[in-house]
Amino acid sequence: MSEPVAVIGAGAWGTALAIAAAAGGPVRLWARDPARAAVIASARENARLLPGAKLPAGVEVTADLRSALSGAVFGILAVPAQPLASVLARLPARLPPLLVAAKGVEQGTLRLPLETVAALRPGHPAGVLTGPNFAHEVAAGLPAAALVASADAGLPALVLPRLGSALFRLYAGDDPVGAQVGGAAKNVVAIAAGAVIGAGFGENARAALVTRGLFEIGRLAVALGGRRETVAGLSGLGDLLLTCTGAHSRNFSLGLALGQGRGLAEILAGRAGVTEGVASAPALLARAAAAGVEMPIVAAVAAVLAGEASVAEAMRALMARPMRAEG
Repeated sequence: MSEPVAVIGAGAWGTALAIAAAAGGPVRLWARDPARAAVIASARENARLLPGAKLPAGVEVTADLRSALSGAVFGILAVPAQPLASVLARLPARLPPLLVAAKGVEQGTLRLPLETVAALRPGHPAGVLTGPNFAHEVAAGLPAAALVASADAGLPALVLPRLGSALFRLYAGDDPVGAQVGGAAKNVVAIAAGAVIGAGFGENARAALVTRGLFEIGRLAVALGGRRETVAGLSGLGDLLLTCTGAHSRNFSLGLALGQGRGLAEILAGRAGVTEGVASAPALLARAAAAGVEMPIVAAVAAVLAGEASVAEAMRALMARPMRAEG
């Protein structure tokens, strides 16, 4: 029997990744709450967050972190960006290589996910898994692609043959900074895209906003040491297209509701999953400011989320910006 893959986090994405990884061998899926772990294990389904997606026989569900990671070929950290540091702090001293599936910027520290790993586990081999993926489609075995990016070339070589399959195509990348910036910023741009549709500003407005958002992402990626061409790939343009247009996008649907006049607290109260763009928007804006990068769309979203501007006011401010060359 091959070595197991450990998936830390039994949210929708963690559950989907456990199902995908089970095609290549045994998987241990860790859930923080023992009672929830027992329910998922008994039902062979994460009915609350990923209904209808049955766990293969090779997926073991546990609430014991040490057991989940023991002997694993690699671990996938499938937890949101904000609690990532607290989960890392709980991990045992001996760890396999880590693949982070979080997308966002940590509030307070303004760290990207792999920077959080480096701060808490310095020198430990780690990479990021990112791309245009809805959990329910990956779990259903529909065709999808993602990027495994790491400064350590050995990590993608380890992950691709074990996690990838004929229907979940993985690509290797050596620009984890660009990949992480794309994954974090696309959630914020998707809130803006949903808001313009919800407010009735039309498809022209959404197309313009998404395109300009891509320029903003590229500028920040380069400023932080990444490459602009990474932003044109799966972790940037690909993820942006899905998140800004897909009906199942949590960030787009939140923006849509904001554009329709609903309040942020009301929207979040009715959700089971995490909408990463809400916490990432102000953190991303602060990180960009520290790097000397202007991100007007991100700033507009942060203002709307903070209650400092309505969607209409934010759009007027964006449209009133001085004319300039595209770039």
